[in-house]
Amino acid sequence: MSTSQLLSGIEGVELSIAFPKKGINGYKKLFGQNIKYYVFQEVRDNNKKMLFLNPVFMEIINDSDPDIVHIHGTEMAQSLSMLNTCNNKKVSTVVSIQGMVSIIAKHVLADLPVKVIYSRTLRNIILRDSVIGLRKIFINRGKNEIETIKKAGHIIGRTTWDKACCSQINPGAKYYCCNETLRNEFYNHTWSIDYCEKYSIFLSQGHYPVKGLHYVIEALSIILKEFPDTKIYIGGKNILKGSSLKSTLSLTYYNKYIKKLIKKYNVESNVVFTGHLDEKQMCEHYLKANVFVSASTIENESNSLSEAKLLGVPCVASYVGGVIDRINHEVDGYLYQHDAPYMLAYYVCEIFRNQEIALKFSANAREHALKVNNGKENLDTLLSIYNEIC
Repeated sequence: MSTSQLLSGIEGVELSIAFPKKGINGYKKLFGQNIKYYVFQEVRDNNKKMLFLNPVFMEIINDSDPDIVHIHGTEMAQSLSMLNTCNNKKVSTVVSIQGMVSIIAKHVLADLPVKVIYSRTLRNIILRDSVIGLRKIFINRGKNEIETIKKAGHIIGRTTWDKACCSQINPGAKYYCCNETLRNEFYNHTWSIDYCEKYSIFLSQGHYPVKGLHYVIEALSIILKEFPDTKIYIGGKNILKGSSLKSTLSLTYYNKYIKKLIKKYNVESNVVFTGHLDEKQMCEHYLKANVFVSASTIENESNSLSEAKLLGVPCVASYVGGVIDRINHEVDGYLYQHDAPYMLAYYVCEIFRNQEIALKFSANAREHALKVNNGKENLDTLLSIYNEIC
C-alpha cells in the first residue's frame, strides 16, 4: 500500500493532500476514502507575491487545520509558496527532497555537441525546452529551491547525495533519513530469467539529456557486436514513428539528435520506444527485460532503479548522485562511470553472457529493496519524524 493509504488508515490521523492543476482558480476540495484532497491553482516561478504569502494556501491551511505540513519536493514554486505561508501561520513543516533542480542544472549539458546544446526546433522555441533552455529553466527554478531549503527547519532525504547538497545550502536544518515506499504493483511480482526476453534492455525514459539515452545508443552499438539480437526498450513517446507534420513539430532537437545517432549506428531495428506506460505496463516491461539500465548524468535515488531492484531485475547504473547508495557494485548490480558508454556495454554483456551473475544480482537486489522500500518500516520512520517535529 502507498504511504498515503497507510497513513490515512491510522486511527486518529486526518490526512489532507494538496496538489496543483492547470486551469483551477483558487482551490477545490474533494473527498476520498479517509483523505481530503485540495486541488489548487499553479504557482508561477516569478510570482513574488504568491511565493511570499499565498492566499489560496492560507485558505487551505485554515480549512484543514494541520498539525504539520509535509512538503514533497523542492523543484517547483509551490513548495516555497507553501513553506512561506506555513511559516507565516506558524504551522510546523517538513520538506522532502525528491530531485534537486539547482544541482541537476549543472549536469544537463551531458557532454553533448555544442550544436545540440544550442540548436532549437519550433517546439523548443515555443516551450523553451532546448538543452540550453532546460538548463536555464532549472537554474531559475533552482533559485526558489535554494530559498526553500534555506528556510526549511526540517528536511527529509534518503541518500548521501541529497544530504550533502542540503547541508551545504542549509547546514542548520535538521536532516532526517526516510526511504521511499514504491507503487503497489512492484511489490506483487518477481523477475524470472525464464520469463524475460533474452538480450533485452529496458530504460524507463530517455526524453531529455539528463537520462543519458545518447550514451546508451553508443553502448548499444558495442553490445551488438557480441549480441546482435539485442533490443532496447525505452519508455515514453515514440520519436521514430510517424511522419505527420504534428509529430515532426513535437520533436525537440535532442529527439532529433537521438534519431540521428540511431541512424548513424544503424540500430533502427534494435530500438523500440514503448509509448506512455501506466503502472502495470511499466511493471510488465521491467519483468520482460534481461537488464534494466539507469544511464543518468545525475539522479537522486532513481525510483525507476528502485522499482527494478524490487522486482529483482538485474541492473546496471551510472555512478552518480544518490544512485551510489542503491547499488552495491558486483553484489546487487553494476555501477559504471556515466560518460563511459563502453563500460556500460561491458557490464550489460557480462550479464547477458553469464546467467549466474544475473541470478545473483536478481536475488540480492530484491532482498535489499525489500528492506529499503519496506512500507511499514518507512511509515514508522515517518511517524516518528512527525512526532519529533510536532
